[in-house]
Amino acid sequence: MSSPSPARRPELRIGCAGWSIPAAQARHFPASGTHLARYAQVFDAVEINSSFYRPHRALTYRRWAESVPAHFRFAVKMPRLISHEHRLRAEADEALAPFLDAVAELGARLGALLLQLPPSLRFDAAVADRFLRTLRARHAGPVACEPRHASWFDASATALLRRHRIARVGADPARVPRAALPAADRGVEYLRLHGSPRIYYDAYRPAALDRLAQRLMRASTRTRTRWCIFDNTALGHAAADALALIERLRAYERA
Repeated sequence: MSSPSPARRPELRIGCAGWSIPAAQARHFPASGTHLARYAQVFDAVEINSSFYRPHRALTYRRWAESVPAHFRFAVKMPRLISHEHRLRAEADEALAPFLDAVAELGARLGALLLQLPPSLRFDAAVADRFLRTLRARHAGPVACEPRHASWFDASATALLRRHRIARVGADPARVPRAALPAADRGVEYLRLHGSPRIYYDAYRPAALDRLAQRLMRASTRTRTRWCIFDNTALGHAAADALALIERLRAYERA
């Protein structure tokens, strides 16, 4: 079993989108316990993506929180009903309240909310401002937004996100050049690594992980909290890439 990662430090959290443990990586995890409990002995963060597709009961979130160590944190993806169907309009508020009530059962282990926007959703300042005001009236904790339309990367959109303390996700692969760089909220940096060159399917090459480790080490004093989530889960590469990144960071710390 691998020892807990250096991501246990509050300022850097490394994990995967989901806590499945591929057979090829099973030796790095405890042999007994639920998948989540085993995962949480090696990584200190996870991104829940299933919440995007279907609601989970408050009891489920509470059970998940009780099955992980105190230092562990969850990022929870907001429902597609909010982002993709109602597209942040006022109709989304009806889905927002029960979602926030349920995830509140994670308690102190709730690390961040993730709002991924559809590629077709253009930036509309009035719509975005109204939704983010509503969100912030109910939730004061870290929020990361992954916009995928080019209009969200201009100065006015970035300023609006910053005003509401919303971190803009740094994504790989990036749909537009500026999408690769996290921005807006200076207190939180959130990276989502979807796999390259084939999104969700491909592992990252060693050279890419080397560059990522160097970047994370260089950025160590810029923000209070940094998340690095591997989402290339389709063929089970996320866990291997996250473990490889942790080993690189350990090597830098020993040097």
